Amino acid sequence: MHLTILIRNNGAMKITVLSNTIDDVLMSVFSNEITKSSDPSFDLLLIKKARFSKSLDMGCLVSTPKDSGGNRRRPANIGEVSVFVPGLRIPTPVDFSQSLGDQLPRTLVERLSALRTRIVVMAGQEAPTITRTRRKTATQHGGSTLADLQQALQDYLPVLLGLVKDGSLLQHMVQFVWINQEDDAEETAMSNAWYEVLSVLHLMAVLSLSQANLLLLPRTSADGYQPKVSEESRRASIDILLKAAGYLDCSVKQVLPLLPVELRRDLPVDLAEGVLRALCLQALGQVVDIQLGLAIDSTKATLAVKRRIACEMVKYWQQAQDNIMNLPLSNGWGEKHRLFVKWKYIEAKAAAYYYHGLILDEGNTEKSHGMAVAALQAADEYLKESKKASEAFNTVPPLSRNPPLWGTMKYLSEKIPKDTSSKVRINRDLYSYEKIMETAPTLPDFALALKPDDYQLPPVHVSWNDENISSKAQNSSNTLKDIFWSFFLERFLSHM
Repeated sequence: MHLTILIRNNGAMKITVLSNTIDDVLMSVFSNEITKSSDPSFDLLLIKKARFSKSLDMGCLVSTPKDSGGNRRRPANIGEVSVFVPGLRIPTPVDFSQSLGDQLPRTLVERLSALRTRIVVMAGQEAPTITRTRRKTATQHGGSTLADLQQALQDYLPVLLGLVKDGSLLQHMVQFVWINQEDDAEETAMSNAWYEVLSVLHLMAVLSLSQANLLLLPRTSADGYQPKVSEESRRASIDILLKAAGYLDCSVKQVLPLLPVELRRDLPVDLAEGVLRALCLQALGQVVDIQLGLAIDSTKATLAVKRRIACEMVKYWQQAQDNIMNLPLSNGWGEKHRLFVKWKYIEAKAAAYYYHGLILDEGNTEKSHGMAVAALQAADEYLKESKKASEAFNTVPPLSRNPPLWGTMKYLSEKIPKDTSSKVRINRDLYSYEKIMETAPTLPDFALALKPDDYQLPPVHVSWNDENISSKAQNSSNTLKDIFWSFFLERFLSHM
């Protein structure tokens, strides 16, 4: 059966269905798999949405232009940044009873409503302070506000997944709305529960990045010396960053493929595959940066080990940059995101060329010494360039600033200029200026060892296991199919 369906709703959407089953017809309608067809042999069926359930009237996608309202709140200044934290996407209230009241028991609808409302309220309160470096760490009831919101999301997710259980049509019956930060559109609404799952995982990752940022900001030590980050905080932040990477990796590999192609194209740039991959790689890159700092502090770590870590860090940041370079990250948080990745990529190259130069300098040939000088000078140039990139990042709204130097960059900002100057001076008589300024040697290529945490979506909450719930949801699904099928037959036969 070839069928072209035209659904009128302040305009027309043409949906081509190439299927013999009502399930596939319904899925095409719900997922809005829109194609253009000029085949005159197709039958035309006009269907008014009013003949369906209320869920169809909600539509598939709504994007609100950036100048249409004031829901998106952006701080003017976010203070010190060690880990980039994109603006918090905030969910807006949803009336589950209107969409699901006739399909699910009242207790389950109320559970969904209560869990999501909790997130709406907490996220709205947390959004203005998510990037503040001087913030209260405890709520009035005790505990971290970040941890409380993270727990609320983890409590909601298993219940939410009931809407997509076994491919249930319930996944298309609720319109979920989230306020964007990196996209031009202020908010995006989609009638697909997988969009809600994706948004929840993204928020869980952003909260983890925020927590890591707080841990990696230097604090004045009790002994009165320069601010520093304790080894305990560094190791704790590694675990948190790997968790963030795990949430994002799960989003890309397990959730995005379950969204229809048309919906994936209409996702806000905040949730674009390239942005999700870039954030995942950024988290891994910052873990490697911490590992390099720990290696620098260790008397047992060899130059070869430090070079390998630095070269791996370059690859993570390069891949992050590759994933977002062609995305429309042009406003506010988006532009800041792009500049942060550029800055850290340049910074990583300074570290890698420095350690590569030191190892080359251990050789006994004139060629190896010349390559060492070239590598060290490249490191020095990248260090200078990274400072400019840092300034560009900090001056793009929302404004930010660098924390006091510590760890890897504190060490390298002192060592690179000193060692480069020393090598050039010692070898001035042996090598001409032209030889010193030759193209820097290629960095060694090491396989990336670090992987995200293996995060898996949780099982559906036990509240969905009730036979009455399954029966009622199935009956509702069958009723919707019957309405569609009878209306289709009525119209189709009238054209014969």
